[in-house]
Amino acid sequence: MLESALNPQAGKAQWIWYPGDFEMMLLLRVHSRRYERGMQITPCWHMDTFFPNIKFRRRFHLEKPVVFQVHATGEVAVEVDGGGRYCYDYQDGVRLEPGSHDLCITVFNPHELPALYIDADGLQTNGAWEASNVDSRWLPAGSWNFTSPSCPPSDFRLEMQPLQPVSVEKIGQGVLFDFGKEMMASLKGEGFKGEGILHISYGESREEALNYAECEVREDVKVTEDCFETTLPRAFRFVFLAPEGGLSAGGLTALYEYLPIENKGSFECSDDLLNRIYDTAVYTLHLNSREFFFDGIKRDRWVWGGDACQSYLLNYYSFFDSELCKRTMRALRGKDPVHQHHNTIQDYTCYWFISLYDYYLYTGDAAFLREVYRNARTLMDFCLETTDERGFMNARPEDWVFVDWAPINNKGDVSLIQILFARSLEVMALIAGLCGDENGRAFYHSLWQKCLKNCFEIFWSARYNCFTHGPAAASDAVVTKYANMFALSFGYLSEEQKAAVIQNALLNETVLPITTPYMRFYELAALCDAGCYEDVMGFLREYWGGMLRLGATSFWEAYDAAEQGAQHYAMYGRPFGKSLCHAWGAGPILLAGKYFLGVRPEAPGYEKFTVSPHLAGLAYIRGSVPTPGGTIDVFCDGEKAEVVNHTPFEGALEWKGQVVAVPPGQTVSLG
Repeated sequence: MLESALNPQAGKAQWIWYPGDFEMMLLLRVHSRRYERGMQITPCWHMDTFFPNIKFRRRFHLEKPVVFQVHATGEVAVEVDGGGRYCYDYQDGVRLEPGSHDLCITVFNPHELPALYIDADGLQTNGAWEASNVDSRWLPAGSWNFTSPSCPPSDFRLEMQPLQPVSVEKIGQGVLFDFGKEMMASLKGEGFKGEGILHISYGESREEALNYAECEVREDVKVTEDCFETTLPRAFRFVFLAPEGGLSAGGLTALYEYLPIENKGSFECSDDLLNRIYDTAVYTLHLNSREFFFDGIKRDRWVWGGDACQSYLLNYYSFFDSELCKRTMRALRGKDPVHQHHNTIQDYTCYWFISLYDYYLYTGDAAFLREVYRNARTLMDFCLETTDERGFMNARPEDWVFVDWAPINNKGDVSLIQILFARSLEVMALIAGLCGDENGRAFYHSLWQKCLKNCFEIFWSARYNCFTHGPAAASDAVVTKYANMFALSFGYLSEEQKAAVIQNALLNETVLPITTPYMRFYELAALCDAGCYEDVMGFLREYWGGMLRLGATSFWEAYDAAEQGAQHYAMYGRPFGKSLCHAWGAGPILLAGKYFLGVRPEAPGYEKFTVSPHLAGLAYIRGSVPTPGGTIDVFCDGEKAEVVNHTPFEGALEWKGQVVAVPPGQTVSLG
């Protein structure tokens, strides 16, 4: 059941390719589409590409003769039963007699993804085939849901929907179009008169669209007819058109581009503000769920490991699109040899390992972990090259130790990095065990224990009774929340240590506050893990509610209530540098599903789960959480808590000190 749930095209003929190369092709396309003020801005890290020369093979047995057609993207060589027995006239169809056969087909294409498709009775391309980039190493071929011979994977496109502006305003010689909400779209202009240059400035805010000189995204279009279309989708809510020469502006339609995914989760409560926060968070995540999980649709439009790690978690409580997760994880990992940390950021490499554990916990898809284990080992080898006698991973001179956008010193030993690295080693031990590599499991387990032990010895402060940002013995030791909240969520603290961390770090007003939704996501999750639900509810209303009160239609890269007016749009020294649609702003999705509805897997793929709803002062909550086998529906109003289990999995409802089993397909309540 799990295989069909994760891959609805299982059993059908599919286009196949070298594993991971579809993601490499898409990633190159995605990363080539970022432009700022007409200039292309490509990533500041190494990029891999697809292999141009791929061999596909399959051994099979036929009970009757078969004639098959070869569909491929590239030049083809067909070899039947080895020994250089080429089928030179394959274009007319290849006939095979009954019996056992070895079929090997080479596809060469230096410009597009080499891919193969065969659909005949007894012979179909699918994940059972093997692929090699002619290096004598054969791997299971990659495939997805490309099942038509006329639609190869290189033709992959997002869907499009025309949308009209909600208002049109003439300003000077130009026209401002307001489409009512944030989106990513190209433009279609109609009814233009004359010829000339059309200056287009895009804005996530009105102020940005009206500032052609300093807006982040703009373009100039030469208009010679009464209609035109732009070539690339841009992020905007507002568009300002300034015609030049003899041109006069006409109407404008946004061709909204999106990945067609269904929100399988839901959340509703007695507080309308929280309902709006949840709905806006889902829309924010949807806008950034495209070929991969983006960081933001205006800037950077790239795939960042730290941002993606959060998006996976949010996805498990909303869309539950496992293929989108796998595409993003494969793209971030890239190919061997490893040249640098993910996005050049040390902590982002750790988040990749951590995301593998999360993926397995929520989907139960052990096959994917086995697929990536080899690349996970080589990436961990890269990390281990810089470890010292304490088991800590040290930064190379070219590494970026990010942590967060905060005024903190990330030089030398940083407690968060080592806590994340310890978790990465723990995950590697788990994956090695799943892959039957007992030596690897023991090796990574011992490294995890060593690293974690030294984290407590070096960073745990007896004076502050929590983790410090750098070594606790340093004269300038300072407490930050980062290592403390991750250690709490990873289960690395005793009950006594947990209480100390909450008091001395997470709820300590003298500790440097977190101002980005990025780390606030983890902060609030840790507070929920510690049982501080009403504190979290207050943060939600203040922080995310603050953005809504300023007119946000999607959540931002950062928010500071002390800023005024257009100050809210500035970042990185640029007046409109801040992203007003950033995936890491969608954190309330997880808080709603995992902590307020209280649904979480206790075994991989939800084979065991718990539901422990928390009202946190609300009159009622209701909603649904998706799993690989259906939804888990929850209602709680203070008088009773009810769970409707639409899955084949066993669960438990915990409420007010009571626990009751939730059998598959049953409705259970307490109260």
